Amino acid sequence: MVSSVIASDLLPMRIPSQMLLILLMAAALLISGCSGAQPPDTQGSQRTPTAGSLLPPVTPAPTAMPAIQEPRLLSLEWPARLRVGDSDTIRLTLEVDESGSITPTALIEGHETRGERVFIPNLYDTHTVMVEARLDIAGLTYTPTSEVIESLLPGQSVKFFWSVKPQDVGRYRGTIWLHLHYLPKTLDAQEVRLALSAQLVEIEAVNFLGLGGGAARITGWLGTALGSILSLDKLFDLAVGLFKRQRRKTPPQTG
Repeated sequence: MVSSVIASDLLPMRIPSQMLLILLMAAALLISGCSGAQPPDTQGSQRTPTAGSLLPPVTPAPTAMPAIQEPRLLSLEWPARLRVGDSDTIRLTLEVDESGSITPTALIEGHETRGERVFIPNLYDTHTVMVEARLDIAGLTYTPTSEVIESLLPGQSVKFFWSVKPQDVGRYRGTIWLHLHYLPKTLDAQEVRLALSAQLVEIEAVNFLGLGGGAARITGWLGTALGSILSLDKLFDLAVGLFKRQRRKTPPQTG
């Protein structure tokens, strides 16, 4: 009896199937957690930092504000026709035109005008603004022949004048060049030169009768021909007169 009881106690204990399933799942979770864990950093601060960690945070550069454009009217006045030997004036004006209502008008009767709206960067606070003008026209005598530079102030007009005088009949074409000079008021900036406009000019030089090149040449040819004809008539009359006088001086011969 005693031996049977001891034998029953030494038999392995039976574990329920549900408890066994729970133990297996817990073991699987423990094994997966250990395999995914990172190894400890044994080097500490000796790890080499990456290039991205050394760069400071990028700050966007400020965008430069564009200069306010100052609207102006560029007016050109010139003599379209000019007699040889006479002198006349070419006028170029750069005036403020905020509303765009200014119309170019001729100051001298018989002149032609042209207007063009231009925009100038308003940098008067930081720069001294200068305007450079030059006339290039071949075949005419004109002054000044070099560049003319004037100071451009806000709200004020600038005018340029050239005196022209043709020597021969013909058509003469030229160009008026206009440039802007921005002289910085500080020493850490550089001078800037900008092309503003190129104005074309055409002047016809005529003779004292108001005739242009082609008409003047035709008139000259006709005058030369007419003069030649009149000269021939005079020579013929002179020859006839001399013949008549010779006959009067010759006495008649008697038989």
